[in-house]
This record gives sequence, structure tokens and C-alpha cells, in this order.
Amino acid sequence: MSRTGHPPPAGTPTAPGRRHTFRSVAPVLALCWLAVFFDGMDVNVYGAVMPHMLDDPGLGLTPGAAGSIGSWTTFGMLIGALGTGTLTDWLGRRPVLVTSVLLFSAGSAVCALAGSPALFGGGRFLAGLGLGGLMPICLSMVMEFAPPRRAALATGLLMTSYHAGGMFATGLGLGLAPALGWRWVFWAGVLPAVIAAPLLLRLLPESPGVLLAKGRTAEADAVADRYGMARPAPADAPAQGARGRLDAVRTLFAPGARRATPLLWLASFCGLLLVYGVSTWLPQMMRASGYGLTSSVSFLLIINAGGIAGMLVAGRIADRYGPVRVSALWFLLTAAGALLLGAHLPLGLTYAVVAVTGVWLFSAQVMVYAAADRVYPAAERATGIGWVTGIGRTGAVAGPWLGGTLAAAGNDQLGFTAFALAGLLGAVAIGLVPLARRAVSEAGRAAEAGEVKAGA
Repeated sequence: MSRTGHPPPAGTPTAPGRRHTFRSVAPVLALCWLAVFFDGMDVNVYGAVMPHMLDDPGLGLTPGAAGSIGSWTTFGMLIGALGTGTLTDWLGRRPVLVTSVLLFSAGSAVCALAGSPALFGGGRFLAGLGLGGLMPICLSMVMEFAPPRRAALATGLLMTSYHAGGMFATGLGLGLAPALGWRWVFWAGVLPAVIAAPLLLRLLPESPGVLLAKGRTAEADAVADRYGMARPAPADAPAQGARGRLDAVRTLFAPGARRATPLLWLASFCGLLLVYGVSTWLPQMMRASGYGLTSSVSFLLIINAGGIAGMLVAGRIADRYGPVRVSALWFLLTAAGALLLGAHLPLGLTYAVVAVTGVWLFSAQVMVYAAADRVYPAAERATGIGWVTGIGRTGAVAGPWLGGTLAAAGNDQLGFTAFALAGLLGAVAIGLVPLARRAVSEAGRAAEAGEVKAGA
């Protein structure tokens, strides 16, 4: 099976009479879409109910503590992403994905029962462990099963579910929280354990590359044939055992990737700082800017709607012009949108700015993942993306913390400026990835030429 985004080598056997199309792999894409939907719901639910939690005297939550708790969530995601991105090649995609779903459902239940900020924060950390593991697995599955040269579009389609989940969470915040209280919104976060986990266990296939690595060649070929894919080749199989997992991490700094890897990490840091900072603090920042409570929470719904449109647009454009160019431009446009949101515009115009900012904000980060798919070979895809998302989670930790620190100091407006600067830095980092890879390639060719000359 060729690396996603490139056609299979000539002569690679495929299932007779079955083409590799979006329709042929629709069941896999749909299951991953469902899992990421609940991921988006859980991540956004905190921002959607935070104003209600701050107004609850029984909980005793302060703006500073709220920002710290948001960072605990993303710190759990950091650990989950780093660990899962490596373990999933060893243990298999399906069992680790189901475990991730059960973890963040359990964390949501703890939050619903919490009587103090400390216990609530513990629940968010537990949920973060599961959420951090889920995203790299779903991204790897979609990139592996996607039709050739359509990896960016498949990634964008997958991530529409994140924003659909975010919109659903906002709807829960607007509908349930005022009438029944914020705890009922977190009880809804237990649904993934009831709905998604059984479906994933029953219907999600294992990665053909992982099956081949475990010596289950017949099963690997059967899965590939069922979905119209090229059968996996030894180069697509991740190395097994502790030694193999260590070698996979070392590959991130192999000659073809050693300079691109830190740039991808930095771009992911900036992108996730924006995603989680905005998702957590946008309602409160807009409320501090003078908008009403209902309007402020509605902005979260609007920005996620823009995110869905942005994923579809960015994926199509990236498949044609490359994910690096799209990501860099989208980061720059996000910076401009953040600066505009800092100005107190008329309500109708503010809604429009929030919507178009959502178009750019979320897909800028997702195209970083699509760019990583072109840097790392198939056997190291899950590890590479896991580390890009994992290191990027430090930005997800910084975003909510930064928003909380500024809110506690009464400087909510500075948050828009900080987010604009993050967008600018993200554009520079992702824009340098092709230059870094080109420099390494030229250095390698020069070294080879020197060896040939010396040998002559």
C-alpha cells in the first residue's frame, strides 16, 4: 500500500473489480468522523458552559482557575498524543482508539459529579488523556485509507466532524445549561462510551500496515481488498517491539525530516494555541468586550460553522496546491481576523468576522497534519503525526492558560493581539518546511557527489 497521497507502485496487487474511492472507504471515514465528532463536542463543551460555571457560587470557580483547568485538559492531551502516536503502531489502531473514547467519557462523568474546581480539573485531565490519543489515530487511519492524492481533502472531511461536535456542544450550552444547569452538559459527554465505542469495536477495521507488521499478511490483504486499496508492502509496515518504536521516533530526525520536524512542531504549537485558546475563551472575551451572554456563546457556534466550511475548502485547495501553502495563508488570515475581533464592531458585522475567522483558524492547523503526511513515510505516519499533535499540545496548554491569565488581570482584549501573533508565527513556521526539506536534499546530493569524486 503506497503512502497516502501518492499512487501505488506499478504492479501492486489490488482487489479485482473494486476501485479505491471515497465510496469504497466510506465506512472507515464515517466511523472516524463519529469519533472525532465526540472529540469536538468534549473539547468545546467547556468553553460553552464556562460563563455559567463562573456564575455558579457552589463550584467556586474563578477566571484564573478556569484557565488553569483548560490547560490541565490540554496537558492530558499532550501526554495522550505522544504516547498513543507511538503505541498504536504496536498495539493496533482499534483497541487504542476504543480505550481513548472510554477515557474521555469517564472524564466527562467525573466533571459532571465534581463539587470543587480541583476534582473538576482532574476530570478534565482524564478526558484530555483520551482526547489526545483519539486524534492521531483517526488522522492516521483516514490518511492510510484515503484514495491516492486525496489525503488533504479526506483530512478536511474528517475534521468537519470536530466542528460539528463543537456546534453540538454549543447548542447544549445554550439549551441545557440555562434550564438544567451546566452539569447536564457534561453528562452528555458520557454518550461516546455508549454510542461510539461499541460501533468502533464491531465495525472499524484494523490498519493493513499494522496487520502486516504483526505477521498477519492474509488479514492485511483481506482488509485492503475489501476497501479497494493496494495491498500493503513491507515498507508500509511499522516496526514492532520497543526497539522498533524507538527507531520510529528516531526517524523523525532522519536526514529527510530533521529540519522539517521542529518546524511542524512549532506550526502545530501555534495552531493549537489558537484552536484551544479561542474555543475556551471566545465567549468570555466577547462578553468582556460588551456583548451579551447569549450572543457571546453564540459566537462559538458561528466560528465552528465557519470551521466546517473551511475544512472543505482548504482540503480541496490543498490537494491541488499543497497543504503548506494553504496552511501558511490561512494562518495569516487568522491573524487578521483576530485583530478585527478585538475591535467592537456592530453585532451583524462581528458575526460575519467570527464566521470567516473560523473558516481560516481551524483548517490552518489541520493542513499542518496534511503537510506532515508528506514529510513522513507510511510506516512512521502514526508516530510522526502523534508527535506533531503531541508537541503541538503544548500550545493547547498555553492557549487556555494565556486567556485565563489575561482575563484574571482584566486584560481580555489583549487576547486578540496574542492570538494574532500566534497566527503570524504559525505562518512563518509552516512556510519554511519546504525550504528546510530542500536544504537537506541539496546537502545530501552534495555529500553524495563528494563521495563519488573522492572514490574516483
